[in-house]
Amino acid sequence: MPVFELSKEIIFPPSNLAREDGLLAIGGDLTTDRLHHAYKQGIFPWYNLGQPVLWWSPNPRFVLFPESLKVSKSMKSVIRNKGFEVTFNKNFEQVLNNCQKLQRKGQEGTWITPELKSALIEFNFEGWAHSVEVWQNNELVGGLYGIAMGNCFFGESMFTKVSNASKVGFITLIKKLKILKFKLIDCQVYTQHLESLGAANIPRKEFIQILKNEVGETPFKSQLND
Repeated sequence: MPVFELSKEIIFPPSNLAREDGLLAIGGDLTTDRLHHAYKQGIFPWYNLGQPVLWWSPNPRFVLFPESLKVSKSMKSVIRNKGFEVTFNKNFEQVLNNCQKLQRKGQEGTWITPELKSALIEFNFEGWAHSVEVWQNNELVGGLYGIAMGNCFFGESMFTKVSNASKVGFITLIKKLKILKFKLIDCQVYTQHLESLGAANIPRKEFIQILKNEVGETPFKSQLND
């Protein structure tokens, strides 16, 4: 499959035209309008500093349905006894900074470039991007952020400084999204960590159909704020 080069016009090729590795398009910009159009079609940016913007739509798609969340007995004990406090949208930029600094095995540098960081902060200001903060003894020890549209949440990145902190934040988020009647949490690509919490692969075609039914054109209808 070819890789499509984007122009200034905010338009993406169909996701089913992505390469086998999920790469769909290259170029364009990171305006909030383009990000909105991308996410509602199941497309996300992922690239390294010095590269043009790369846009992805992998097949299969790794997702978590809220009703499929698995919480082990040991994690229930951690949530009860480790003194974690979880908040929402208290400090988006601090969560973003910690995700940006996180060193990942096999990855040089960070994919949260200054350009993407600025776009995400603006996306948060507009109410699309949201953060989850995990505190212990008044210190930020874990968290994650993602994009909420309609009844779908697109998870982007998480960090942890204390064992299980990010997992506690993720589990708390899923429980809240279930109450808010969300249909799906997009985890993008497989990780053993999220599989242990109930995430699984589904065909991209099925994923895109869910987005068509659940995202729509209207802004996020529910607030994650405390």
